[in-house]
Amino acid sequence: MTQYLIEREIVGAGGMSKQALCDASRHSNAVLAAMSPAIQWLHSYVAGDKIYCVYGASSEQLIREHAEESGFPANKITPVSAVIDPSTANG
Repeated sequence: MTQYLIEREIVGAGGMSKQALCDASRHSNAVLAAMSPAIQWLHSYVAGDKIYCVYGASSEQLIREHAEESGFPANKITPVSAVIDPSTANG
C-alpha cells in the first residue's frame, strides 16, 4: 500500500472548532469504511486554510474517489517516496 500526502484547500480550516473537526472526521471515516481495506487514513495536519492528510491506498484513484464521495477536496495528491526523522541521521 502506497502512502500519499493529500493537500486539501479548505478556507478557515485552521479555525475549525473541535466539534467541526470531529464531525468531519466521522464523515470521512464513514466513507472510508465503505472503501476499506484498500484505503486508510493515517493522520492529518490542520494549518491555515489547508488540511494535509496522510493516507495509505492501493491507488491514487481511490484517494480521488474518497474526496468525491466525502465532499473534501483533494487539491494535490503526492505519493510519499520516503519518510525521514531525526533518527535518519544515524544511518
